Amino acid sequence: MSKLGFSKERLRRIDRFLEERYVAAGRLPCVQLVVSRRGEVAHSTVLGLRDVERGVRCTDDTLFRIYSMTKPITSVAMMMLVEEGAVALDDPVSKYIPEWADLGVFTAGTAGAYLTRAPDRPMQIVDLLRHTSGLTYGFQNRTNVDAAYRELGVGELPARLTLDEMVAVLAGLPLEFSPGEAWNYSVSTDVVGYLVGRISGLPFQDFLQARIFAPLGMSDTGFQVAPGQEARFAACYAATPQGGLKLQDDPLTSAYLQPPGFYSGGGGLVSTAADYLRFSHMLLNGGSLEGERLLAPKTLKLMCANHLPGGQDLTMLSRSLFSESTNAGIGFGLGFAVVFDAPQTLLPVSNGEFYWGGAASTAFWVDPLEEVTVVLMTQLLPSTAYAIRRELRTLVYSALTDSNA
Repeated sequence: MSKLGFSKERLRRIDRFLEERYVAAGRLPCVQLVVSRRGEVAHSTVLGLRDVERGVRCTDDTLFRIYSMTKPITSVAMMMLVEEGAVALDDPVSKYIPEWADLGVFTAGTAGAYLTRAPDRPMQIVDLLRHTSGLTYGFQNRTNVDAAYRELGVGELPARLTLDEMVAVLAGLPLEFSPGEAWNYSVSTDVVGYLVGRISGLPFQDFLQARIFAPLGMSDTGFQVAPGQEARFAACYAATPQGGLKLQDDPLTSAYLQPPGFYSGGGGLVSTAADYLRFSHMLLNGGSLEGERLLAPKTLKLMCANHLPGGQDLTMLSRSLFSESTNAGIGFGLGFAVVFDAPQTLLPVSNGEFYWGGAASTAFWVDPLEEVTVVLMTQLLPSTAYAIRRELRTLVYSALTDSNA
């Protein structure tokens, strides 16, 4: 047993599982996993190839597209501004985007000819952070509003629109539902990024660099692969119906090698496992890391509470066909999913645990009760291809030999 309360043999069992089930079987190109407790790394493993076509092995410093794991970082940025009194969670969004003052809720229509009704109440900042805004994603493929997002390029990566252009286009589109009525995975966090820039007076990408990445020492995180880092960038793959891999984004020609036209707070960052672990440790530590405080502990507790109306879970309130979470007993806080009824998940998790994942099957979670943080990096679209995240919950917690519960 390690001093951090993990069985070393059971941690090694995770490596065997990942190698046999996913890497050797050709289901995932590579896996990087870091398990930490009380701020110290208890287990780290790197398996497979970050570039299958060229036979390049994955290494500790590999750069990954983290897609929606960008969202917690963007949400932290907004909460920093909340702490400074620059914005309040119950502020109407139209206070900062006047063009959105008359957004209506879709009732009927197609392709630009919509019938709408007035929302029951205005959209608030909190609705953007918890995905109860009435916005959507085009890839949901569920409604006529989704279809309009696809037609107009709203929220796409790589993008047809800039961040400013996306916000302007959204002013002319209806909401899926009245704010606060339901939960729907959406471009809400992209709008949060836009608001961070507008409220702070700094371009969104500059705010993240100056206020989060630099203080935390996240030197490999940004909206593009920095010059000199190209050789460390992983290829991204799509799962085939046969359970294999198809190259989706070549690291030698990827759009991530250039500055983006759209700085997506919902999904635009590249990062490393080491960098994201530092961000996760900051969250575990109540908002600070190595003397650098981003948020107060009370603010983190607010973010990690279930903010879904009526204390409901995602199975009750979600209208999404897609989410990075599908479990009962899971609510949503201000930027990530939160466990509030652990037995309902049928997983050995803790109440108060919070997490999220990215479209290329990356994931992280923070368990304040057990003082555990986990970061998983790989590059396979879509994230729903395999149940690796659920499996890792069981494997990691089965290796824990002492509990704070």
